[in-house]
Amino acid sequence: MINKIHYSWEQIQGACLHLARQMSLDNWKPDYIVGITRGGAVPAVLLSQYMNIPMKPLQVSLRDNIDTVSDCGMAEDAFEGKKILIVDDINDQGSTIAWIKKDWQSNALPDHPSWKTIWGGNVKFAVITDNMSSNETVDYFVYEVDKATNDCWLVYPWEDFWL
Repeated sequence: MINKIHYSWEQIQGACLHLARQMSLDNWKPDYIVGITRGGAVPAVLLSQYMNIPMKPLQVSLRDNIDTVSDCGMAEDAFEGKKILIVDDINDQGSTIAWIKKDWQSNALPDHPSWKTIWGGNVKFAVITDNMSSNETVDYFVYEVDKATNDCWLVYPWEDFWL
């Protein structure tokens, strides 16, 4: 039986405040926040409201159904130096981050050397929970799990609020 870890609304709100504090300590403020639908939408909106920064959704769903939408405008913004924070609930295997990096680079001068400094520079990733055994790294996170040694299922409050 898989171990389930349930997060409360209070934990999510506190986590978003903690993410904002990490960015403040890093002296880094995005021009806009990107919320990955579905899991990153709620924390992205909370950060957007708290920091008074616009939020835009980006549809990337690799687990439930292969349903993704490219956003060439965001790719161009990244390439042109706009500061963008991409928010998701979890960096699980790193597939979403890898997809975004590949998609954005392929839409805006894919072989340009600037991409090496864009990721982690003007474009950063924030998640509520980081899986230490993920293939990708994030810039900001609050909780940490290692699914390689402790297989678990994370349940965020928006996933079962009706129960």
